[in-house]
Amino acid sequence: MKKILVAEDNKLILETINHKLVRDGYDVVKVFDGKECLAYLKENTVDLLITDLYMPYLNGNEVINIVRNEMKLTFPILVLTADGAEDTVLKAFDLGADDYVIKPFSLSELTIRIRKLLR
Repeated sequence: MKKILVAEDNKLILETINHKLVRDGYDVVKVFDGKECLAYLKENTVDLLITDLYMPYLNGNEVINIVRNEMKLTFPILVLTADGAEDTVLKAFDLGADDYVIKPFSLSELTIRIRKLLR
C-alpha cells in the first residue's frame, strides 16, 4: 500500500482528499502545516507528498526546498494550490516539485496525476 503525506491547512480540502485517496486504496497521513510535514518526514518514509503552498509556519516552497536540498529525499512532490501565477508555478518546479495542480481541482484529475507520479 502506497503512503501519501498530504500537507494542507484547509480542513475541508484535506478531508475531501483523504476520503478519495483512502477509497482508492492509499495509506494517507494528514498534516496541517509545513512544520508538521517536516517533523513527520524526519521520522517516517512516504511514497508521495502532496503540499499546499500557503500554510502556517513553513510554506510549501520552503517544505519542498528542505525536503529536496537538506533532507535529500527523492519521492515525488505534487503541489496543490490556488496560486496559478506562472512565476509561482516555475518556482515550485525549480525547487523540486514534480507536478502542480491548481485549486479548485477535479478529484479524478488528482487521482490520475497521483497514479502517474507513483509509477
